[in-house]
Amino acid sequence: MGAEFAKLAYAYALRFTKSDFNDMRINLVISAVFTTWILIKRSAEWKPLQFLAFVFVYRIFEKLKAFEPPVSPTFTEDGEDEGRMLRMGKRLLRALSLVFGCIAVASLGYTGLLNLIELAGGYIPSFLYNNQELLVTASTAIMLYIMASYYR
Repeated sequence: MGAEFAKLAYAYALRFTKSDFNDMRINLVISAVFTTWILIKRSAEWKPLQFLAFVFVYRIFEKLKAFEPPVSPTFTEDGEDEGRMLRMGKRLLRALSLVFGCIAVASLGYTGLLNLIELAGGYIPSFLYNNQELLVTASTAIMLYIMASYYR
């Protein structure tokens, strides 16, 4: 049981793979655009974070597809390749989990920071309290840039 879990966990673990310079530049521009949007707008009802997540799911999905080893298709009686859809589903699930994991870490980190500040000082500074959307979106953008540029 333990060996099977380790094998499954390793299959979805992060693997270091640095992107080429052009891809890193594209990822940086994407992160900067959405961070700038939230800096200018201040309150955008979490739209920049939603679009940021969508764009990086696609970017990571395509990166995972590029690194997938070639597999010979196995066709059914109907002429369909059953394994293709399964592989695509695994890639999509992995891309979604990486992106939403970054969002969860940023959001929970923000909440934990506020709780620690309140516990230590008794009050939360208004800058931190009033800029939740900005701080969570910016930290998520940084994490997604690192994730899309250096890992697969």
